[in-house]
Order: sequence, then C-alpha cells, then structure tokens
Amino acid sequence: MDNQSLSHVRWKCQYHIVFIPKYRKKILYGKLKNDVREIISILCKYKDVQIIDGAVCEDHIHLSVAIPPKISISSFMGYLKGKSTLMLYDRHPELQSKRDKSFWARGYYVSTIGNITENAIKKYIQEQSEESLKCSVESFKMKEIWEIERYNKNSCKTFPIVPN
Repeated sequence: MDNQSLSHVRWKCQYHIVFIPKYRKKILYGKLKNDVREIISILCKYKDVQIIDGAVCEDHIHLSVAIPPKISISSFMGYLKGKSTLMLYDRHPELQSKRDKSFWARGYYVSTIGNITENAIKKYIQEQSEESLKCSVESFKMKEIWEIERYNKNSCKTFPIVPN
C-alpha cells in the first residue's frame, strides 16, 4: 500500500487489530459470519478506513487496516464495535440479551504494521539532520549577505522631512 494523503499530510498508518465477542463465544459462523464481514466493511468505508486484510473466525476477528491519522485507534474501535453491535442486533434480534447489551468484549489487541526497520528510520533522520544543517548554514550565509547589503543601503539613505 502506498502513502495516502489528506489536505496537508502524507500518511501510512497501518494496524493489526484483533477483537472477540463477549465471553469469547464461538458464534461467528454461517449467516452471522457473513453479516459481520459485511457490517465491518460498511463501517470502515464510512470512516475512510481501508481494509488491507481480514478474517472472521468463530471466536475472534483479525483486521489489518489503514486508518487516517485524524482518527485515533481507540475512537475507531469504539465506533466499530458500538455501531456493529447495533447493526448486528437489528439483523439478528435473537442475539440480544436483556441483561447485557454488548456483543463484543470490552478490549482489543492492536499493533502497528511497518515495512521499514529502526536502522532505516535512524538513517533517514540522520540524513534529514545533515540536510537541515547544510541548509541552515547556507541560509545563515545568505542572511549575513542580505543584512550587510541592507545595512549598506540604509546607511547611505537620507530621508526627507515632510512638514505637517
């Protein structure tokens, strides 16, 4: 997946997420499995979250997603689990319990996915630091020249006094 962009940002934020039904019940099969897959897909499209890969197993869900930086992972998971619960209960009212309204367990597992190593990041930062240093030295020299020219021009100028 290439970098994506928002108005002032280029980004590549990928996450591996795992979450489970309440009490890790083995209920995600058949029609319910297909509905969960469809609902998650719909909800991700609403938030402009790209599903890279995913799997609905009997007792848990694996998602590999690219989430825009304007959305925190915790707010996305709250949205995904909350809305999917409501949509699942609309389609399958028999799943809803009178005592407990939640379908998903409270927690989830998340890890970031990257395709570069720590050494590559260190090298990039070092190169940027060197480039920044080189630019600041050139900028300092240009500023120095500009200040000298401005001083020379201003020291020779006389300003007429205009009567009120």
